[in-house]
This record gives sequence, C-alpha cells and structure tokens, in this order.
Amino acid sequence: MASSLRARRRSPLSVALFLTAGCATRSTPVFTAPTPNASTNSAAVARRFDNLRHDPARLLLFLRDMPKGGDLHSHLAGAVYAESFIRWAGEDGLCIITETLTLAPPPCSTDGSRPLASSIATNATRYGDVIDAWSLRNWNAARHNGHDQFFESFGKFGLAARGRTGDMLAEVSAQAAADKVSYLELMQTLDGGASASLGRQLGYSDDFGRMRDRILAAGLKDSLARARTTLDADEARRRALLRCGTATADAGCAVTIRYLYQVLRGRSREEVFARILAGFEMTRLDSRVVGFNLVEPEDDPVPMRDFSLHMAMIDFLHRLYPDVHITLHAGELAEGQVPPDGLRFHIRKSIETGHAERIGHGVAVLYEDDADGLLRLMASHRILVEIALSSNDGILGVRGDRHPLATYLRYGVPVALATDDEGVSRSNMTHEYQRAVEEQGVDYATLKMMAHNSLAFAFADATDKARLLREFDAAIAQFEARWATPAR
Repeated sequence: MASSLRARRRSPLSVALFLTAGCATRSTPVFTAPTPNASTNSAAVARRFDNLRHDPARLLLFLRDMPKGGDLHSHLAGAVYAESFIRWAGEDGLCIITETLTLAPPPCSTDGSRPLASSIATNATRYGDVIDAWSLRNWNAARHNGHDQFFESFGKFGLAARGRTGDMLAEVSAQAAADKVSYLELMQTLDGGASASLGRQLGYSDDFGRMRDRILAAGLKDSLARARTTLDADEARRRALLRCGTATADAGCAVTIRYLYQVLRGRSREEVFARILAGFEMTRLDSRVVGFNLVEPEDDPVPMRDFSLHMAMIDFLHRLYPDVHITLHAGELAEGQVPPDGLRFHIRKSIETGHAERIGHGVAVLYEDDADGLLRLMASHRILVEIALSSNDGILGVRGDRHPLATYLRYGVPVALATDDEGVSRSNMTHEYQRAVEEQGVDYATLKMMAHNSLAFAFADATDKARLLREFDAAIAQFEARWATPAR
C-alpha cells in the first residue's frame, strides 16, 4: 500500500498547491496559510467577503462572479434539468405513463394512461408534477425519502437521454460557463453497456487474468473503438448546438470537458469486472477519457455485498494499468442507512486496495475504523475529497455541522466542491458555494483554495492542467481587482 501511495500520479504543480484555509465558524481560522496568488487585493476581498457573507443578496452576486475552477464529480445525465428531458421526450415521440410519470417507448394511447410526452408541456399541472417526479424539486420527506426519490428519478426520465449525449453536453457546458466553471469531468457509460454484455456472455471466474484475456479476445477493444466514434459525433453535436467557432459562440464552448468511464457497480460480478476493464482500457485508447469511477447507490445490496470484491478487481487491473487515474464513490452513507459494519471500511479500502486518488462524497469518514488515522493518511497522501453538499443533504439528510467538511479542513485533507447531479438536485456550482458559506461557515480563503484544488487535482493531462491553472489565476486576479473596491 505504501509503495502505491508513493506512486500517486501528481504533477509538480498539484503537490504544492493545496494550502488549507480555515472555516469562519471559528473565532480564528484553524489554518492561516496564504491562498494561491495572495496579494493586497486578496486580503481586501477577504475583508469585503467577511462584511457581505451575512447579506444573501450581495453574497449571491459575489459568488456568481467568482471563478470556480472545475467540477470533478458530475454525472452527465443527472446534470441535466428535467425541463430539457421533457422537451426531448416530446421531440422524440415518447410516451408518459401517467400513473408513475415514467417515460415509455411508443405506441402511446389515447385513453390518457399513456399519452404522448409532448402533451406534458400543454398541461401546467402535469408539467410541474413531472419536474417534481424527475428531481428533488418540491420533494417532501414525509411522503418519500430523498434517497429513493433521487435514484428513482433516473428510471423515469432515462429514455429521454438516449441519443441525446451531444445535447446534454451542450447544456452542461453552457451551465458551467454561466457558473464560472472552466473544466468538467463527466461520468458517462461511454460504450453504452457493450462491455457488460461481453461479461454476461463469458461468465465469471475468480481468475481475473483469465477473465481479462477472454474479454479482450471477445472484442472489447472493437467495442471501445466504436464508443470513440460515437463520442466524436456527440462532441460535434455539442459544438454545433453551442455554435462553437462562430461569432455567436456560446461561452460554454470554452469549457474543457473530459470524461470518467462510469462502472455500474450494482450489477453481476462478471458485468462489473468487464466494465472496470473497459474503464482501464478506454483511458489508454482515448485521451479525452481521463479515469474511471464506480457509480450506483453504495448502500444497495450488491455494492454492499461485493464492495471488497470490486476493490480486488481494481487492485488486480491497476497493476496492469498503473498509469490510469481512479476516483471512487466511497462513504456516501449515513448512520442507520446500513448496518454499522458497512460504515467501517469503504473509504480506507477504496484508497488502500482500490488505489483511489480522489474520493467522491466521503460523508461517513468519521464512522470508519481509526478515522483519525485515515484522515491523517488522506492529508499526507493528498487524497482529495469531492464534496457535494446539496446531494449529501437530499440523498443522505446530512447537512450543516453533521457534514464532515469542517473535519476534512481541520486535518488538512484537500477538498473541492462538486455538483454531483445538479439537474436532479436542482442546484448549480454557485449554489454549492453558497451552501458552503451559509451552512458550513467557509471563508473566502477556503473557497478560493477549493476552486484551485478542483483544477490542481483534476485528471487532465499536464498541458491542459497547466493552462487551466494559468487561466484560473488570471481570472481570480481580475475578480479580486473588481471586488477589492468598496464601491462594488
């Protein structure tokens, strides 16, 4: 384990860039090291921030204007707002099952039980009900828990996402630009499940080497080559919709997008192995794919039962593909959601066996065995935590001082804010920053550092990362020059 952690693939830039700042909830910050590009303007802006942080209107203006770096934890389908899925479903001639508000393929019916999805937009009540069913908008915990409401929404709107990857890319690019986000790492099933199909056909074996050889021989690389061609078309669609390269180009054209191959971990052992292998292989085949992640609810029966097995699969393949970046959902759990034993090891095992360079969520860190030692390990080995405040509140009910963000900061663990599924959560990056200030007491120095971390710990190649950091530093300098003046 120690040798693998020493071999972390960090650029020289990222080693020196994380300096932990304090939380304003304390009378004095726990950490007072200077933030990147500390200057007279930085100090002046920090003082202005302290004066406006309790003024919601002025705080919102400040945060909307602030450059926010990257979003390292975003599921593409979950990042799209329900209104877009409603529009696409209507254009594609899909049906809506009125009893469950779930999309279905045609033929539709005329008796009102399965009308055309295009009819949603002509009925204001139904339109609102569908948005509520496909997101956490107006979610009522007394009627339905947030966890189930969140994850069930994907099955309701899922059909509208088919064939719309380019449209989704355009939407999330435009939203990122509006939020002053310059870089996205988007989780996506890039091969459409072709690797899972190969896994099912070939079956499972405890001999991971034999499984890998059989899957490769069955044509995995051919499937991934087709996935690359599809991604080319999707990105061309994105550029066309955003009018990139024209005089009226959308600001979203300037957002750099990279992909994380997502592995559905709630499936059979053979499917999960095949998908993990595809993730490793895809990063070798296409420079746009910069790593992989395991997705689907961590508390579901299969991920709970097979968690250690999944880590063993990653450990085996990591030895063959040591240069592939890994970020893992881990600790997206709350007390009482699973038996106590299920809270005790997921984050540590993701790092020590799964070779995770970043952890998604990490909410249950304090329930892990030797939590103090784990936090110190994460700090010393620069394991960044992707913090998704709105998602953790909606899905887990963890918010305010129950959230471990302040603990991560006290230990010096690098963190960055993320949206997770901004469409389903009805959030955006500006809102995540607002929650960090209003609910977590984060000060300006910490906000600025988290934004910097979101680029310094990105999986983008060295050239892209250096460019993104230069652009961020320039944008922050301009922002601070604007906000340092008392007239603003």
